[in-house]
Amino acid sequence: MSGQHYHYPAREAFAQRLQAAPVPARLRTIALGMALLGVGIFVAGLFSNPARAWQALHYNWLYFATVSSAGVAFAAVQRIVTARWSRPVVRFAEGYVAFIPVAFVILLLLLFPGREHIFTWAGREAIPTAEKAAYLEPTFFVLRGIFFFGLLTVVQLAFVWQSVRLDVGVLPEYGAKWAAGLRAKMRAAFTGDERRELHTQHSLQGKLAVAVIMSFVVGWCFMAWDYSMSISLHFQQTMYAWIVFMGGWLNMMMSLSLLSMWWRNHLKMQDVVTINHFWDFGKLCFAFTAFFGYISFSQYLVIWYGNMPEETHFYRLRLSGVWKSVTQLIPIFAFVLPFFGLISKAAKVYLPTFVLFSVCSLVGVYLHRYIEIYPSIYGEAATLPFGLQEIGTTIGMLGLWGFCYLSFMDAFPVMRVFMMTTPARDEVQVPVDPRTMEPLPAHE
Repeated sequence: MSGQHYHYPAREAFAQRLQAAPVPARLRTIALGMALLGVGIFVAGLFSNPARAWQALHYNWLYFATVSSAGVAFAAVQRIVTARWSRPVVRFAEGYVAFIPVAFVILLLLLFPGREHIFTWAGREAIPTAEKAAYLEPTFFVLRGIFFFGLLTVVQLAFVWQSVRLDVGVLPEYGAKWAAGLRAKMRAAFTGDERRELHTQHSLQGKLAVAVIMSFVVGWCFMAWDYSMSISLHFQQTMYAWIVFMGGWLNMMMSLSLLSMWWRNHLKMQDVVTINHFWDFGKLCFAFTAFFGYISFSQYLVIWYGNMPEETHFYRLRLSGVWKSVTQLIPIFAFVLPFFGLISKAAKVYLPTFVLFSVCSLVGVYLHRYIEIYPSIYGEAATLPFGLQEIGTTIGMLGLWGFCYLSFMDAFPVMRVFMMTTPARDEVQVPVDPRTMEPLPAHE
């Protein structure tokens, strides 16, 4: 990360500045309105074309769920490496956890009433091999999804809870009234001994961070196979799962950069979230754009070179007919524009260009999610199945995600004030005896 000095305001000054810039109620109202609009369009679709309604919900769920879980995974990575540079912005990523419980509820809807409308093998197409039939056995399929996403939900909520409780402990007056009960539960276990609290939380968060990363990677491998690749019963590829969850990771980095810009201006924290943070964000976005392009092209190259019909049909379908134009837009928006756009330092630290290329990436991966799902369901369609149902559901999911995120940020301190203002903030680098809180000898 870029070399920078970390000088933060005193805790009292932090509290005053945060309280002077609460989450705008207007934004939550707009997000709620978008969510209700999307729900209305989805419900109307259940009566007019239920299959299309569930399919639109499914690929939007896949997009927003991967991005949300990647946000908490990013925060976990910062804990594992004990990063200093990200302390002012990591809470902006932890807020992504607010959508995860909602995503779990949506997954249950997809697995039960929606399953037969989404998955071609659920009553509409014969499963070609006994091994796939055993793997996709309905009960096993449902329990597997509940287990992996349920585990991911639990460990991510626990991880963020431990992070937030320290800030709630030192800022008891901060936060919306509707979340006062949650904050009271967090403060109940807060001892007031900042040094002991810091080391205890840091140790526990280290264990939870590893669990978050493992559940994110392993969980999304299985869920990518189940909820995306299995829709095309005659296709399998080893890089597929990585492309799914790394697309979510890439868009998390892009969206986090955009949100950090907004929070920086809204909170008037230009002295805390500096331009160097966006240089660092830009480098990460550029690197993961390159990695996403690399694994996507690697999958395509191996399939093209192998020239086996059970694999080539996947790309042949997507590069012909009504799907061709959408497929061709994906590498342009998800790779070419952000890769060459963010290759220079100037484009990273000049925020308008950063915004432009971040939006390009968000659009590109969104189209990627669409083209993963719909061609496998519709085959050689006569017209592109993208209309009011897909657009309305996307607006609704974006509004629902925004409402969850803004509600979280309204309920809890929007920055890690404790970590940035405690005198012991750099002692987390030093192992201590949990009974005496004295540093351990190096050999121990």
